[in-house]
Amino acid sequence: MEEAPPRVAGGVAPGRGNRLVAGSGRQFQHSGGKRGLQTGPNPTDRGRAGSKHHVLTEAQGIPLVVTLTGANDHDVTQLLPLVDAVPKLRGERGRPCFRPARVQGDRAYHSQGHAAELKRRNIQPVIAQRGTAHGSGLGTTRWVVERTISWLHQFRRLRVRYERRADIHEAFLTLGCILICCRIAVRAF
Repeated sequence: MEEAPPRVAGGVAPGRGNRLVAGSGRQFQHSGGKRGLQTGPNPTDRGRAGSKHHVLTEAQGIPLVVTLTGANDHDVTQLLPLVDAVPKLRGERGRPCFRPARVQGDRAYHSQGHAAELKRRNIQPVIAQRGTAHGSGLGTTRWVVERTISWLHQFRRLRVRYERRADIHEAFLTLGCILICCRIAVRAF
């Protein structure tokens, strides 16, 4: 009698089912969904997963801080993290200035608690209130931020999020901001 043939294939890895067993035919996504972390159901696009870019710019439209959140996150939750992430300005003697004198935003960034927190930090909030007429004149100056966002979305990788990993998309966001700053610097000279 011959010996049993050597075992060629290994067993099933622990925690994994046998691939030859009939299944339900469905694929289940990991936590984070199809498009990865920092995505959420988009309220304007029939619940498809999406991301939102939050941009804080200076008066000419140079992006200072950019963050990425899920499409279903409220804008007001990003107001204080954006203001806190503003880098220190260097160049002049004395104490470096790293907080803006005032912050402008649309109605999505308005809340009494956040306005009080900005005032505590010596920042004047110029944010339209919900349920009131737009008579604050924000539309005449807030277009700068909208223009910067449109500049960012001219880059195809930022207009539609193709990456599952949020850190890769944030890297492309940073690269887009660098290109915008370079273009503005070239125009200035």
